[in-house]
Amino acid sequence: MSTPLNGKLVTVFGGSGFLGRHIVQALAKRGYRVRAAVRRPDLATHLQPLGMPGQIMPVQANLRYRWSVDRAVIGADAVVNAVGILAPSGKQSFDAVQAFGPRAIAEAARGAGLSGITHISAIGADAESSSAYARSKAAGEAGVLETLPGSVILRPSVVFGPEDNFFNQFADMARFSPVLPLIGGGETKFQPVYVCDVAEAAARAVDGGLKAGTVYELGGPEVKSFKDCLEEMLEITRRSRPLVPVPFAIASALGKVLQLVPGAPLTADQVELLKSDNVVSEAAKAEGRTLEGLGIAPATLAAVLPTYLDRFREHGQYDAHRPA
Repeated sequence: MSTPLNGKLVTVFGGSGFLGRHIVQALAKRGYRVRAAVRRPDLATHLQPLGMPGQIMPVQANLRYRWSVDRAVIGADAVVNAVGILAPSGKQSFDAVQAFGPRAIAEAARGAGLSGITHISAIGADAESSSAYARSKAAGEAGVLETLPGSVILRPSVVFGPEDNFFNQFADMARFSPVLPLIGGGETKFQPVYVCDVAEAAARAVDGGLKAGTVYELGGPEVKSFKDCLEEMLEITRRSRPLVPVPFAIASALGKVLQLVPGAPLTADQVELLKSDNVVSEAAKAEGRTLEGLGIAPATLAAVLPTYLDRFREHGQYDAHRPA
């Protein structure tokens, strides 16, 4: 049975993306009306079945055009920013999307009378980082909190789920490549977090269940090395591929070449990110600024990965009925 509408409207920037669509669904289940602010509303029709008829409405907005941001928050009771990119493309640069964009959203929300927004950042956001991605994430956080100090910042680790750009990418690579690369030897540590758990945290922030002006770090129940992640993916997809260590210097040089190709699987900036672990800090654990601190039991990789990586087995999902 659907939850009755509660009369409140939430604008979700980036609502059609990997994480955004799950946030939209979590909010719809709570009875919110959702305005999904996206660059291409015509490509966001997949959102509407996530709620009742008329409950979810895509609208056009581009963070590079302030007037469209202002228009998207008119009449909203809450705002969530889930816009993010892993690599720049054309005019969609790190600065435009992840540094200046969040400040524009916060300013628009302030103009609409809101005291804070929910902003999705990332573990590793650091103004002093050698990675442009991490620096832009830090700038976005600063812009939001300077504009609306009552905002909630959510920093997830590597997010996994049916449409992720991590496990799907390497599982697809394993279909054709005789080997898989271990950038920097595969020692970088992650704390993979399920997309639905991050969406639940965002929805609770909209509910008012998170502390205003606070940065939360969201990780799964397990810390895994890069190598651990690839080994688990190979086990689930039932493929055997040698894992070949690639020194950071060589990976960076390769990334500089590959990033010239649209949709490149690796960029030099991503190599810089892999030089630092991506896990929840001890301070966040001690202060309850985690999923567990919010009372959310995070899902494990083992519980979720088989539900969507089985398509990468030699005979697809039907391999589930064949001997291992």
